[in-house]
Amino acid sequence: MTLPEHAARRCWHGAINPLHSTVYFSPDLGKEFSALGITDWAAVNLSSRSAAMGAVGPGTVTATFYNYRHDLVARHLPAVWETATPEQVLAARLRAADTTLRRLLGPETIESPEVAEAAELAMRATEACTRHARTLYSAHADLPVPEEPHLKLWHATTLLREHRGDGHLVALLTVGLDPVEALVSHTATGRGMTPKYLKSIRGWNQSDLDAATGRLRDRGLLDAEGGLTSEGAALREALETETDRLDEAPYEHLGAAGLARLAEIGGGFTMQAFAAGAFPRDLLGKA
Repeated sequence: MTLPEHAARRCWHGAINPLHSTVYFSPDLGKEFSALGITDWAAVNLSSRSAAMGAVGPGTVTATFYNYRHDLVARHLPAVWETATPEQVLAARLRAADTTLRRLLGPETIESPEVAEAAELAMRATEACTRHARTLYSAHADLPVPEEPHLKLWHATTLLREHRGDGHLVALLTVGLDPVEALVSHTATGRGMTPKYLKSIRGWNQSDLDAATGRLRDRGLLDAEGGLTSEGAALREALETETDRLDEAPYEHLGAAGLARLAEIGGGFTMQAFAAGAFPRDLLGKA
């Protein structure tokens, strides 16, 4: 079955990734992790996403996350596992997801049949995900599926997010973008994180960003103002197209009607979450 062009990409950007990512910017995550004794935000971020792989060290996380500065990762891993086990971290993250979604969407939405429908659609899509060369997806696929519909939906979006993300790393290597170049060129599209968050979340400093900008200019991918050239825009589109190709199986399995319905329902939840302040206003953009 052939899906409408870019339909899966639009669903991922408009529904799947935002719903999963609400937890990473939630004060509820900080509260849950503080109760475990993890108070540094970088440690919270790194451990919450890597815990599904077990008590791994910095090398594994830097490799699988791709665009975090290794020094930042090594500052917190494996030390964080002396404070809390991966199992405790995963339980805290799920509790935070529960609290966050209830707060952002409200009880009426949480208890609606649309949440249960979206959860079933998203879980159906995951049936066609593959494990080989997909480290983060495969680790999360080993976790139990929550019973409550809103948490089942969040779990399914986690699986779909990491499945696409793992494939995206292959595509980044294919087009020849190193970790900082990938971030800087994404910011140049207007859809990536602002430099403020590339520094605070990913751990890079201004000299790292400036050096990557220089390399991209030398390749003809960025102009003098830091915007994408036509060649840069073409490379970013080639990157997304290759990512689409590597991630097409779940959405082909779901089918055009199911995908459209998931995008419709999930997109509505995303709009609710944004309206409720799920993400910082200055998170995305060029400045």
